[in-house]
Amino acid sequence: MATLARKDAPAVAAEPCQYLTFTLGGEMYAVETLSVKEIIEYGQVTTVPMMPPSIRGVINLRGAVVPVIDLKARFGGQPTEVTRRTCIVIIEMGGSDECQVLGILVDTVSEVLEIPPGEVEAPPAFGARIRADFIRGMGKVGGGFVILLNVEAVLSTDELSVLDELSRQGTPVDAGALPRLGSSVPG
Repeated sequence: MATLARKDAPAVAAEPCQYLTFTLGGEMYAVETLSVKEIIEYGQVTTVPMMPPSIRGVINLRGAVVPVIDLKARFGGQPTEVTRRTCIVIIEMGGSDECQVLGILVDTVSEVLEIPPGEVEAPPAFGARIRADFIRGMGKVGGGFVILLNVEAVLSTDELSVLDELSRQGTPVDAGALPRLGSSVPG
């Protein structure tokens, strides 16, 4: 059965892409391997006072201070319960001029998958537990779906700064209700 491309669907690369898959709360997610710098086991995370719940703290990665984002909390869920399989995936974002390094806290890292463009569907308009702009697409794998994350939207430093500012003011924050920052800012 052929997959029909929608006019409003995001352009997908002609070559198959490799994705690092991981679990959060029993669901399978993935990020492009090109943005993954490394995977480390959960270790000493230094908490930073007055941060929103999605910012777990910072780690020392070979002398560099790297913020760690709890994806479960970022998606509006409860903070991740750390187990022996909990990992921090180090993500590099940005161009060659300015590179931002962030860690994302995940339950478990699964595997690297190669997903052909024909096996990637547009993000659902409804029914997902996370904001639609956080989803790059839905990868069809083994009869199920893997949620392909848009790391630029999920880890938007502009939006994380707004969350931080709101939490400092004591304002209850619903990350899902925030406007999509960066949508009108040239990238």
